[in-house]
Amino acid sequence: MAVALTLALAAAVAAALSGWSWYDAAHDGDAAFARNRDTVLAAGEQAVQNLNTLDHNDLDHGLDIWESSTTGDLHTQLTQGRTGFAEQVQQARTVSTAKVLSGAVTELDTRTGKASVMVALRITVQAPKAKPAVKESRLLGELTRTADGWKLSALGQAPMGDSAPDPAATAAPTTPQPTASH
Repeated sequence: MAVALTLALAAAVAAALSGWSWYDAAHDGDAAFARNRDTVLAAGEQAVQNLNTLDHNDLDHGLDIWESSTTGDLHTQLTQGRTGFAEQVQQARTVSTAKVLSGAVTELDTRTGKASVMVALRITVQAPKAKPAVKESRLLGELTRTADGWKLSALGQAPMGDSAPDPAATAAPTTPQPTASH
């Protein structure tokens, strides 16, 4: 009887410790930060991919996706330049597709709702009667948390190779160019 009582008590203590450990891990600030980081990365990769994918056959839908992926000055630039982008892409009759190769969150401030990502892409541009043009590109994006989730608020080319970044070049947001010019 004493052995059974001891075993039952040991099992109860083990269950209590396991429960406390699970509760502590579930409410850990590091775990919450990791979830936020994963959410930012997924949103950033998707938005950068969206802004490098456009089909002249479904142009309005593609440009709507560009706009729904952005906020702030970048969103304003895209909406104001939409007609010009559409004309260039229709004239060139291009289809561009982007595939994310890798991505990383480089900064995350959940308090202010600001984040930065670096995304490596493979972009394929198909023009009529031409071989597909394929290039790999590294882009730096800034994201802002909105009521609809994290959205791209700036996008620019990342420096390649041994070149040092020019602080003035990375400070101003750049507007994605229509696929006719990729």
